Amino acid sequence: MVAHTILLDFTVSANVIADLEKRSNLKSAIANVLGEHFIGLKPLTESNIDGSLLILYTGPRGSLITVRGYKEGLVTLNIEYFKQDDEEALLTFEQWRYLEADVAMALNSQRSKCLPPVRRGTVYDLYLTLSDERLLEYDIDKLVFEARSPYQKVQIVHSKSLGNLLVLDELQNMSEADLIYTETLMQRGKENYAGKEIVILGGGDGGLLWELLKEKPKYITMLEIDDVVMKACSQHMRSICGDCLDKRKGDNYEIIVGDCVKALAHMIEEGRQFDYVFGDLTDIPISTTPHGDAWDFIRLILNSSVKVLKPTGKYMTHGNGASCPESLKMYEEVLSQLCVPVTFAKDRAFVPSFFEDWIFYQVSLK
Repeated sequence: MVAHTILLDFTVSANVIADLEKRSNLKSAIANVLGEHFIGLKPLTESNIDGSLLILYTGPRGSLITVRGYKEGLVTLNIEYFKQDDEEALLTFEQWRYLEADVAMALNSQRSKCLPPVRRGTVYDLYLTLSDERLLEYDIDKLVFEARSPYQKVQIVHSKSLGNLLVLDELQNMSEADLIYTETLMQRGKENYAGKEIVILGGGDGGLLWELLKEKPKYITMLEIDDVVMKACSQHMRSICGDCLDKRKGDNYEIIVGDCVKALAHMIEEGRQFDYVFGDLTDIPISTTPHGDAWDFIRLILNSSVKVLKPTGKYMTHGNGASCPESLKMYEEVLSQLCVPVTFAKDRAFVPSFFEDWIFYQVSLK
């Protein structure tokens, strides 16, 4: 059971809205076309708002139709109705396109557009965003797991094309189709992890730990704060994490449930050093300046991590989408201002569940 919202828009000359006679003709043209497509169409109210036109109609199955004519020449037509699971759509998408074409012809529109139905009120969220906050619609058909941990909202949903998908606080995190993410993060085939000592910061989905264990490291310490994420992934994302999350300690790894900042501080006090530190935590923030709590956290993690690296060690992390060059540039400026001088390289890969290229960093001590 969901509410469907159909969005159509048309561009006309601005004087069609401004001129009272032309505006009246526009209203009549729209009403005639709507009447042909919707049985039982009834006008509800009409108003003028700051020089623009607003008309409300009621239609079949309790639908509400909103017509808005902006003084700049944009005409929007929104239709909202509630659809039960066993009901057919009010119109098929092909029929919506016919409606668009009929309205465009009646208005002599310079351009027109009809979007597929926006479905609101679903049990699982169909809409997530790109890194620069553009909207994506996923082919999600089932909610597999949902819980709220002390730290975040944790969901695993099923996508027909991606398999199970981990979603944290409404952001896509890892799907069963995203091995390329982990392989690019660890630079598989370019780095040698055999016999190496490694720290993973975060990584609660278990994907990075599972793939690194295949490389025969000496020991991996994973620091993850959210036990709910790990338990959910161990049950529902086993193609990603295998069985490495089933127990907290193995022959060559240990998972410590707790705050990685405190754990890093303790490692610094003990003088411990590692060959690799992986930052599998928050993305680079999208902001106008590199300031605020999220940036402060990134600086703290970076400065703490380089202090536990061996002279030949590397800090490996993900950045953000390639569509966010300003934020990536700010991150690189932060790298140039750490407590010790570093150099960095970067790589990129298209991550299926992100629907975009993602940037990954490899940071070394100078």
